[in-house]
Amino acid sequence: MQQLHAYWRMDYIEAPRYPATMKRPFTELPAMGDDRAALIVHRSAYSYLVLNRFPYNPGHLLAVPFREVVELEDLTLAERADLMEEIVYAKRLLAAAIKPDGVNIGFNLGAAAGCSIAHLHGHVVPRWNGDTNFMPVVGQTRVLPQSLEATWEKLAAAAGRMGPNS
Repeated sequence: MQQLHAYWRMDYIEAPRYPATMKRPFTELPAMGDDRAALIVHRSAYSYLVLNRFPYNPGHLLAVPFREVVELEDLTLAERADLMEEIVYAKRLLAAAIKPDGVNIGFNLGAAAGCSIAHLHGHVVPRWNGDTNFMPVVGQTRVLPQSLEATWEKLAAAAGRMGPNS
């Protein structure tokens, strides 16, 4: 039997989901004043991109409006357009930084759909050929080959090369 040794994952597993004082993370993260600590990789007029702290794959981004809303129809037309532009930017950023073979894009709307934070956000998940294996099915374990910090570095560097409206 082969053994998987990913000792760095224990720090990740035991880390609090958000600081105990953070009651509304998607509103409070942009206000921290430290995008690296918040894992924010890009900001636009009405929304921002942040690395998912509990990713499906390295580079899993969340597109989040600054204004806290629950439903898509609660966004203004300008906010909707801006959020979609952030999603397009996220796809291009991932292509430039980590070169996935594909991307899943979606929203979980409502608790029954898997929404764990009641603040509208879209998921942009990079995918690679062969990235699905037996571990999630049999071992109920997801193996991530790269830390959030290393992923943030790659995305931040690519964002700097692309510019704000690329």
